[in-house]
Amino acid sequence: MNNRAAHNRWIIWLLLLVGILLQIMPWSSTIYMIKPNWLLLILVYWTLALPNCIGIAMAFFIGIVLDLFSGTVLGGHAFALSIIAYLSLFKFQLIRNLAIWQQLLIIILLSICYDLLLFFIEILINHSITMIPMLFLSSIVNGILWPWVFLLMRQIRRHFWIY
Repeated sequence: MNNRAAHNRWIIWLLLLVGILLQIMPWSSTIYMIKPNWLLLILVYWTLALPNCIGIAMAFFIGIVLDLFSGTVLGGHAFALSIIAYLSLFKFQLIRNLAIWQQLLIIILLSICYDLLLFFIEILINHSITMIPMLFLSSIVNGILWPWVFLLMRQIRRHFWIY
């Protein structure tokens, strides 16, 4: 790895910060159910692209930052993002070699898993169930957006020589 690639790792942190900002951005109640999970998409891309640099600890830290910014239960997003990072790291070579439409299906499944984890954490903490059937609509939106996020992140990675 050359020095230029090592010095450009700050781009990853910047993109994760943009993902957090897009995640906490206020949306209207009608659009909120289909709001894509930008941070999840960006984090999954970087765990697949650079599994030695972006891992479970990074996902946990980013989740804590998201919990602090969004005002949710501390550790909820951190736990869920850590599990998603583990699942994507577990078979990262297989996922990287799949076609983009197959990756789209994996992203939908990871997104559903993330939403279910947050749902179960809410049940454990609040002892209340607020299940909305449209909860998984954002997972489909995440899957639809994956090819564009993947291509954009890959273009950024190649442009800044992040390896």
